[in-house]
Amino acid sequence: MCGRFALTATPNQVRETFGLVEVDGFPPRFNIAPTQPILAITQSNRPDPGSNLPDREARLLRWGFLPGWVKDPRDFPLLINARSETAIEKASFRAAMRHRRVLIPASGFYEWRRPPKESGEKPQAYWIRPRQGGVLGFAGVMEIWASAGGSEVETGAILTTAANHAMRPIHDRMPVVIAPEDFTRWLDCRTREPREVQPLLKAVDDDFFEAIAVSDRVNKVANMGPELQEPVALEDPKHAASAPKQDSTQLSLF
Repeated sequence: MCGRFALTATPNQVRETFGLVEVDGFPPRFNIAPTQPILAITQSNRPDPGSNLPDREARLLRWGFLPGWVKDPRDFPLLINARSETAIEKASFRAAMRHRRVLIPASGFYEWRRPPKESGEKPQAYWIRPRQGGVLGFAGVMEIWASAGGSEVETGAILTTAANHAMRPIHDRMPVVIAPEDFTRWLDCRTREPREVQPLLKAVDDDFFEAIAVSDRVNKVANMGPELQEPVALEDPKHAASAPKQDSTQLSLF
C-alpha cells in the first residue's frame, strides 16, 4: 500500500515533468498523509490552442476517495489506495477508472517493514525514492463527492500493485508508477477504456527504487521537515524497542 508520500520537487520541476502550461506555487511537503490535499494532474477540458504542451492541468484533491453515491463520509471507509488488479471491477472505482484517471506527482513514498510480533522487532520505516531522482507520476483516480448541502469535494486514491522483487522484503504492495512516455495514454479517458491502459498497471523494475531506512518520526503527521528522510542505522533486532504507535491526527478537508 501507500500510506505516506512526499513531494519535494519545485513547482517548475512539476510543470516540466508533466507538461503543464502553469502550476501554482507550493512548498515542499515531506510527510503527506491521508485526508490531506494532494496535487493531481488531469486531462484538461479547456485545451490551449496556442500551446504546444499537452492539454493537462494541476488541481488539488482530498487524499481519500469518496464515490459519488456515498451519503455520509463518516460512514464510509477511508480509501487512500485502490488495488489496480480489481479497480475496474469494484463499484467504488469503476466509474473513475473509466472517466477520471489522474497522475499524482511524488518524489517518493514511505513504507514500513512490519516483522511478526513474536520476533520482538519493531516496524522499520523506509523512505523509498527513484535512484535517478526526478518526479514520479503515481497512477490515481479521482471522484467528485457532493454533500447534501450541495458543496463539492474532489477526492482521490493512488493505485497499487504487487511489489517487485526488490521491494517485497519491505511490503507486498507498492504504488503504480506511470512512465512519462505513458502519461498521455493513462490520462486519455476520452478515447481509451480501462482495459486499454491495464498493461500500465504493473510494478517498476527492481532497480528503479532505492529504500533508505529512516526514523519513526514519519509516523507522526505533525513532523513535516526534511529530517524525516535522513538515513538511520538499522537497530539490532535483539535490542529493538516495542513498535511505535502511528499518529492518527490528520489534517482533514471535512
